[in-house]
Amino acid sequence: MKSYSAKPDDLKKNWILIDAEGLVVGRLAALIATRLRGKHKPMFTPHMDCGDHVVVVNADKVALTGNKAADKTYYRHTGYPGGIKERRAHQILESKQPERVLQMAVQRMMPNGPLARKQLKSLRLYSGPEHPHDAQQPETLDVRKLNEKNAVRDRNHG
Repeated sequence: MKSYSAKPDDLKKNWILIDAEGLVVGRLAALIATRLRGKHKPMFTPHMDCGDHVVVVNADKVALTGNKAADKTYYRHTGYPGGIKERRAHQILESKQPERVLQMAVQRMMPNGPLARKQLKSLRLYSGPEHPHDAQQPETLDVRKLNEKNAVRDRNHG
C-alpha cells in the first residue's frame, strides 16, 4: 500500500461561515482549528495547506463557561524588564477588538510554525453580523447542531 500525499493541484479550499453567537469558545476554536488545517478532509496531508477559509461572524458574542470571563488571564510582554502585562477575558471582550479572545484560542490550538501561520491567514473574524465575503458564497456551518454542548445552555432547562 502507498500513502496518499496531496499535490497542490489537488487542493480545493472551500469557504465556511460560522455564527459564533452563544457558542463556547474552546469547542468553537477546536472546530475552527480542525477546519483551517484540513484535518476533516480525507485528503489531509500534514505538510500542505489543505484547509478551508473560515469566516466567523458575531465573534464578540462567544460564551465562556464557568468563571472564565473573570478568572482567565492573558499575558503579554513588552520586551522590557518587568514589562509583563495581563488582561482578563472580560476586559478583552469589552474592548475595541473582542474577537481577539477567539483568535487567540484558535491560534493556540494550531501547531507552531510557518505552515500554521499561513493557515491562520484563512481565518476571518468579525465582531458584527456582517462580513464582506458574500462573493465567495460561503457555506453556513451550524455548530449548534453538531453537538448540544457547543452552545451555552439555559441554566433553567439543563
